[in-house]
Amino acid sequence: MRTWQVRDVMTTDVVTVREGTAYREVVDVLTGRHVTAVPVVDGGRRVLGVVSEADLLHKVELAGQPHERRVFADRRHRADRLKAGAALAADLMTAPAVTVLADVTVVEAARLMAERNVKRLPVVDHLGRLVGVVSRGDLLAVHLRPDDDIRRDVVTEVLHRTLGLRDGVVDVTVHDGVVTLTGQVDRRSRARLARRLTTQVSGVVEVVDNLGWVTDDSPSGLARVALRARVVGMAGKR
Repeated sequence: MRTWQVRDVMTTDVVTVREGTAYREVVDVLTGRHVTAVPVVDGGRRVLGVVSEADLLHKVELAGQPHERRVFADRRHRADRLKAGAALAADLMTAPAVTVLADVTVVEAARLMAERNVKRLPVVDHLGRLVGVVSRGDLLAVHLRPDDDIRRDVVTEVLHRTLGLRDGVVDVTVHDGVVTLTGQVDRRSRARLARRLTTQVSGVVEVVDNLGWVTDDSPSGLARVALRARVVGMAGKR
């Protein structure tokens, strides 16, 4: 079952700057392209870092303030001071950049953004060369998939191909990304697997599980069956 990858939602028309790009030119690039950050690349388009509006604003934020050295200044304050006085992208950028491969799933990319507290990720190939950029908004596009496409994936990939269920065993309805599974399967484990795999289909917002089963093959269910068999066996010996 194929889930959406970064390559499915990323932007490929990416503006970049070089290490020697001047501060004012970086500002012009961001405002002219209506973006909030730009990758810094070398001659082979390998990503060296990222310059964001936050990096540029240190020059505005600290303008006119005395540049006295603080004995107990932390690392972040010292870095902010250096960027406030920087004139080139090499000194303005945050490096190394947090990047992602194009074949990573959108779920993994979203987790990486959350963990590293970034709003976008340069997308690179296995040699570190820039191939695109993916933003938070791009990742949300997965939830714009039509309900019919989601239903087709659930029926074809989950129920038929993976679980081997024939038509009519499970009814699937989808409304605004919410998938409802209704019907009865042979085993409780199969019902649980159907629900879990459905949640992994790209675009699914929620799964409403109305599935029943004939045999409870969970550990607790099997234990109850074994206990009943033991009790019946003991009663038969009396």
